[in-house]
Amino acid sequence: MKPSVTVIVPAMNEADNLPHVFATLPTWIDEVILVDGNSTDETVAVARRLRPGLRVVTQSRRGKGNALIEGFAAATGDIIVMIDADGSTDGHEIAAFVEALECGADFAKGSRYLPGGGSDDISPVRSLGNRALTALTNLLYGTRYTDLCYGYNAFWTKHLDTLALDCDGFEIETLMNIRAARAGLMIDEVPSHERLRIHGESNLRAVRDGWRVLQTILRERVRTTAVPRTEMALAD
Repeated sequence: MKPSVTVIVPAMNEADNLPHVFATLPTWIDEVILVDGNSTDETVAVARRLRPGLRVVTQSRRGKGNALIEGFAAATGDIIVMIDADGSTDGHEIAAFVEALECGADFAKGSRYLPGGGSDDISPVRSLGNRALTALTNLLYGTRYTDLCYGYNAFWTKHLDTLALDCDGFEIETLMNIRAARAGLMIDEVPSHERLRIHGESNLRAVRDGWRVLQTILRERVRTTAVPRTEMALAD
């Protein structure tokens, strides 16, 4: 039996982008959950019109991390896939993430730096910072990641308790990657191409959010005296 798949879409004032985002979702997706960050535009109405049967969760606090955590808690699928509502993550790639999980991975993380991946959006400064933070994580945790700070990920829902996510901001992806590694989950990196945001402006702030990522890396290291090495099956 094929596993059921839930797609989590955190969104705040993304009404103009949702028609494109939802058009890229495979027809075989079982559940789509929009986590609304108290939008002041027609985000929820547009989403419901585009996808009958959509589930909407209203975010209780602020931040991407909080939105994802609340979306994860509502998911009923065997597999959870997290994508962005701004058009930067391509729903057509979901099949590759699900395939990685079906082939034995516990956690599939997108990488813009693997062959077949790329980015139309990341600036040289952000790319340099991401590479430095990725290298630090690999050094401290014995991982072999190529792209730490990217929000396109998928995992088996049964691992939610293992990840025990507890942060509100953009550092959520880093926390997931570190805790998956510390737990010894089988991690597979999947090539992914990041697109430009279609409409609106990003809430990401390179210096502020980079600092939060660094704090997360160091804080998680302090929390444990022994870090298990992860057996990683990196995509070619």
